[in-house]
Amino acid sequence: MSSITDDRNSEERRVRDIIQLVRKRLEHIEDEKGDVKSEIVDIKTNFWDDVTLNFEDSAESAESHASMKQQAELLSERERSYRLLSEQIRLLHKFEQSPYFGRIDVSEAGGPVEAIYLGVGSLLDDNNENYLIYDWRAPISSVYYDYGPGPITYRTPSGDIDGEMTLKRQYNIRYGNLVSMFDTGVTIGDEILQEVLGKHSDAQMKSIVATIQQEQNAIIRNEQAKLLVVQGSAGSGKTSAALQRVAYLLYRYRESLNADQIVLFSPNPMFNSYVSTVLPELGEQNMQQTTYQQYLEHRLGRKIHLEDPFTQMEYSLTQYEDEHYEARMASIHLKSSTEFMNVINDYVKYLSEQGMKFKNIVFRDKVLISHEQITEQFYRLDPTQSIPLRLKELTDWLLKELYALGKVEQQEAWVDEEIELLDTEQYAEAFQHLIKKKKFNENSFDDFQAERDYLATKIVQQQFKKLRSHVKQLRYVDVKGVYKKMFIQKQWGNASNPLWSDIAKLTLDALSRNIMLYEDATPYLYLKEKLEGFQTNTSVKYVFIDEGQDYSAFQLQYMRKIFPRSKMTIVGDLNQSIFVHSSLQEKFTPFENLFSEEETERMTLLRSYRSTHEIIEFTASMIEGGDQIIPFNRHGEVPEVTVLDSVDQYDQQIDDKLHHWIREGYTSIAIICKTAHESKLVFERLQDRWKVLRLVDQETVTFQQGIMVIPAYLAKGVEFDAVMIYDASSKQYHLERERKLFYTACTRAMHELHLFSLGKPSPFIPNK
Repeated sequence: MSSITDDRNSEERRVRDIIQLVRKRLEHIEDEKGDVKSEIVDIKTNFWDDVTLNFEDSAESAESHASMKQQAELLSERERSYRLLSEQIRLLHKFEQSPYFGRIDVSEAGGPVEAIYLGVGSLLDDNNENYLIYDWRAPISSVYYDYGPGPITYRTPSGDIDGEMTLKRQYNIRYGNLVSMFDTGVTIGDEILQEVLGKHSDAQMKSIVATIQQEQNAIIRNEQAKLLVVQGSAGSGKTSAALQRVAYLLYRYRESLNADQIVLFSPNPMFNSYVSTVLPELGEQNMQQTTYQQYLEHRLGRKIHLEDPFTQMEYSLTQYEDEHYEARMASIHLKSSTEFMNVINDYVKYLSEQGMKFKNIVFRDKVLISHEQITEQFYRLDPTQSIPLRLKELTDWLLKELYALGKVEQQEAWVDEEIELLDTEQYAEAFQHLIKKKKFNENSFDDFQAERDYLATKIVQQQFKKLRSHVKQLRYVDVKGVYKKMFIQKQWGNASNPLWSDIAKLTLDALSRNIMLYEDATPYLYLKEKLEGFQTNTSVKYVFIDEGQDYSAFQLQYMRKIFPRSKMTIVGDLNQSIFVHSSLQEKFTPFENLFSEEETERMTLLRSYRSTHEIIEFTASMIEGGDQIIPFNRHGEVPEVTVLDSVDQYDQQIDDKLHHWIREGYTSIAIICKTAHESKLVFERLQDRWKVLRLVDQETVTFQQGIMVIPAYLAKGVEFDAVMIYDASSKQYHLERERKLFYTACTRAMHELHLFSLGKPSPFIPNK
């Protein structure tokens, strides 16, 4: 094998040749794109001039429709071509900066050796016969991540292929210039990782496909599991691997899968911004992104105020002295469990026989059909049928009743008043309609009753339209009343929870104020679905859940029901289970019950890349099993703990530390507080001296560089060059349930971590 020194010149020539080809191709495609754009503008401008319109008879009409369809299809084809050319240009611009990052020399079973170069996309030669660059997601590319020189096996659509790797090389190419290159063994070379991780953190997550490790590659390319559960330590690249998995799936199944068929549930809106550029960097469109809170708000509508999980978290961290605190914590634990799902299932069986609640159907302040009538009719229906099927029959009955009541309503005085307000055009329309129906002679207009009946029918139909729509949407079902009734009737909770009466009182009090506590939202929607029928989404093929440890067992089971045909990938870290409903989970068993054992695969990422060796050693000792976390061999400053006697001492200490970090060139700095309340106080204290300071709260939707003050639970999933824990005292962090929150805050730091403590430091700090 030639040495790196001997190969350097030929590798530099290859880079130059590729860049030259890319620029030539860019010039050609941009010209072609310009021509296509001109065609699109021309088609749109002359669309109707080029369409033959004649509707005199059926034959002419058919020809006109065919002409319109032909023009529309031509326009659609040109627009599709324009999009494809735009995508090619986007990829070529990436190639122009850095065409590839790796090379493997492989041979199949004694065949010739082929040099395979890997990049973020594929590039063919001018004859479209040979690959100059292979996409990192291609089957052969898996060899780069999984093997070192020696025997190899890789999977292709036609089966497994055996061979041998004789060379594995990495490149650092910037702005079209070969900066460095080196040969490496089994793992991706530390030099590239050192360089990537040594940079200051970007405003968005890095894709760094050049540094994917073997264990991450197994996650990315897994195609068999219906449920893939990834437990990864802080900074292990689990979220990055999940997003790269999205890109791989879109590439692997590009003929049958599009970005709209993939949904990512992320922890908060700011995190959506944080990861927003990853997939475009990998050459794919972004999948659907949402938070679970946004999904709940969408399903519940605007008529009820839904508490968010961060308000719930704030309460759990600050209101220890509240008289209802114990009941609230018990309420959260109960409603987050599958046990409570079983309670609702039993309650629905009870409702099948008695207890359903309905709303009056009211029109112009008059009850047309009372809730008693609706209830009586509901329980007349076949009791062996499910509630959703009976509601379908009940809806049909109500629509028939409304039709009959509409006939009666036509005789009411208000209808005549509405008729008098009609304009001339509406009268003319009625006249033409009645002539067509031969209700009277067009030369005489003396059939007043026919005219009045027609207009009355039109008016009542229009007025009843909203009523019929409400009935079809099952809005006459009093789901809120049914949910409340479950807490009014003691038998649904007494046996399982001694605090049931306190939980019930808390729940009913919130609902009476039109507030739905966060822990009630999923059980409420589950009950609604059990009554009305599940609104399943069968078009989504893959669901990704980030920070999976923050979801309750109830929530996960519910999501499984609303995405019944989806494969699921859940990534998380049990050591960062900071929400109340997740604090009792010692393992991922709630996730594993979603699918059968045969359909489930579990993977663990123990190597942490985010933080320096010193920071990982410091934080690993805070948690059980921390000794299993493998730090990346990147060294830095040992985390510092500064004990202060008073708040007044903070100003100078914080200023000195921030100035130092800015001089070091750090562009992403976080002052992490325990709660939103503390964050607000700290921000107000510092903002006069630090104009660049930014306060992050639950409404923040974009992640930016700079200095920010942020609550620990909103910082989860995000990384910073340097992190300051504002108050790491035992007063702030001493309860066992706060351990993981403290660990989460400290593991946000990439390069430097400094902890201030107002008084005695937290017992979670090692050797303090």
